[in-house]
Amino acid sequence: METNVKSKVLDEFKSLASVMVNPMMREWKDNGGKIIGYFCTHVPDELITAAGILPVRMRATGSTGTELSDAFYSTINCTFPRHCLNMALNHEFDILDGLLVPNSCDHVRRIYDNWRRQLDTAFVEMFNLPKKTEEPQVMWYKDEAHILKDKLEKHFGVEITDEKFSNAIKVHNESRRLLRQIYELRKAEAPPITGADVLAVVVAGTAIPRDKYNEMLRELLEDLKGAEGIKDYRSRIMVLGGILDEPEYMEIVEDQGGMVVTDSLCFGTRLFWADISEEGDPYEAIARYQVQQRPTCPRSYGDQPKRRKFLMDMIKEFKVDGVIGERLLFCDPWVVEHYMNDQDLKEAGVPFLKLDREYVLSGRGQLRTRVQAFLEMLGGK
Repeated sequence: METNVKSKVLDEFKSLASVMVNPMMREWKDNGGKIIGYFCTHVPDELITAAGILPVRMRATGSTGTELSDAFYSTINCTFPRHCLNMALNHEFDILDGLLVPNSCDHVRRIYDNWRRQLDTAFVEMFNLPKKTEEPQVMWYKDEAHILKDKLEKHFGVEITDEKFSNAIKVHNESRRLLRQIYELRKAEAPPITGADVLAVVVAGTAIPRDKYNEMLRELLEDLKGAEGIKDYRSRIMVLGGILDEPEYMEIVEDQGGMVVTDSLCFGTRLFWADISEEGDPYEAIARYQVQQRPTCPRSYGDQPKRRKFLMDMIKEFKVDGVIGERLLFCDPWVVEHYMNDQDLKEAGVPFLKLDREYVLSGRGQLRTRVQAFLEMLGGK
């Protein structure tokens, strides 16, 4: 299944998403700019932007093995941090001037220790995230954001004023609004863009300058408006899970006739489905957004009822026929979450397929077979 519209900017997005260190990052670096890599959507990349530094969401796109990182991780650790650390040990992340590692999960948390001991990146810091979503956790996050501000200013010799931070929030909010407009187009009976291409658009945006990203998003929206929609699909699918940055995964689903019309993913709606308030104290605004207002993942305790409502709302708004739950092997939070999703979706009468996977896509034949059987069960057009 392919997007019908011929769009130069869409091709550029797909090219940018296909590599970890892209040409725009190299150009930024060649012009004297600094780059900080970070893990997890809960890290305030707006604060990095406010420092005049390029924030880049860490992936392991292009990794071919974990032969070096296996000395520091066991075989029952998630393969995402293993591939990321392996690329770092192979000096494929030497372009970075710094790294932020949150305690998003125990597997990612261990990257901090190993990176500091084995590599000579000058700025490697933890960003401590709360695990609940109540008022004390908002204040916790606000304090952590202030601590990060002080560390960035001291190490990089910059000044992050409230005005700069507020302006960065506005620029990032524009990205969110533009991405939501693209998702609105996918509610149509004949969406103008595939789920695989949308994932490439989102992934690319986490590794290029934000103002350039917004310019490209506006151009893409113009290309998509009035474009011929895609009609030759069997069922409308939502993909639900954690980190998924590989458009080929979506392509396999869509090549079997399932049209991915929406998602709840770390490289998806959890990035942009709500805006940060542009009024008042920017530190409290971003803390409240990150802890309470944006869609959460299973690392947030006590928030499952809100995640259930978000899931059901998306199914209704995008006229979803079935949900595919993807999970990286050994990801404990998503084991429990998908169990609860299974119960909730059964009660709602929505078919649900759970698929475990490694970070680097493998077993394509088995994946195709299971998706094909799921779509046949749905019936479709």
